[in-house]
Amino acid sequence: MMVDPAARIVNKESWGSYFLFVVESSSISSQASPGQFVMVKVSDTTHPLLRRPLSLCDRLGERFLLFFQVTGAGTALLAQKEPGDRLDILGPLGRGFRLPQENRPPGVSFLAGGGRGIAPLFFLAGEMRAKQFPVKVLYGGRTAADLPLRDKLQAEGHPSACSTDDGSLGFKGLVTELLEKELKATPAVAIYACGPEPMLRTIAGLAAAAGIPAQLSLESHMSCGFGACWGCVKKIRRDGAESWVKVCEDGPVFPAEEVVWP
Repeated sequence: MMVDPAARIVNKESWGSYFLFVVESSSISSQASPGQFVMVKVSDTTHPLLRRPLSLCDRLGERFLLFFQVTGAGTALLAQKEPGDRLDILGPLGRGFRLPQENRPPGVSFLAGGGRGIAPLFFLAGEMRAKQFPVKVLYGGRTAADLPLRDKLQAEGHPSACSTDDGSLGFKGLVTELLEKELKATPAVAIYACGPEPMLRTIAGLAAAAGIPAQLSLESHMSCGFGACWGCVKKIRRDGAESWVKVCEDGPVFPAEEVVWP
């Protein structure tokens, strides 16, 4: 974990309420792995006081990508930043996805992302394909406007399929329904997912029914990002016992079978 008080925005793209920043910080990028996150200071004042957690979307040498959606005052302030502006960033933080073993059985890994949950999976897809693990990215949103990274997935050569609740693009229905359809048609060896809790709970059930291991990146409100405040706890079951753990420190990625759903 490091603090870079002068990470520099070098590029910015936007699609409505969604934004993609390319940020230059060799100290953070050199340590980044898929599933980890950073805590970004969005204001030079005390309002908002707390940093905002953002998943790492990719790593490009001394630069990394941040993909986010404006959902409140903090992300609205961040969206106003422009190339050349400096950001105070803490990270990389948390425990990310565990990549497959080299000797695993043949088959595809499904990477299922809901909305802005696609961010860590974009990063993961690149890392897994670099190691020649077959992947297919399933990208779901309410409408076509909620799938702004679909062209970048295709440009990177990642096999992918989209779903929208309203049928405006790709499969009509939830990304969990698309995953269920894909699991029936294609031999799968693993599932990786990030998105809203109801989506992840459904995917955990699909994985258990199919006998496939799954790793879930949990979304949680975080205040500090490194385990000091106990503000992002989740109940986890390990060795037959349930206990509260900190998502920011023990996660945000957990094996699906460990998560205790409310």
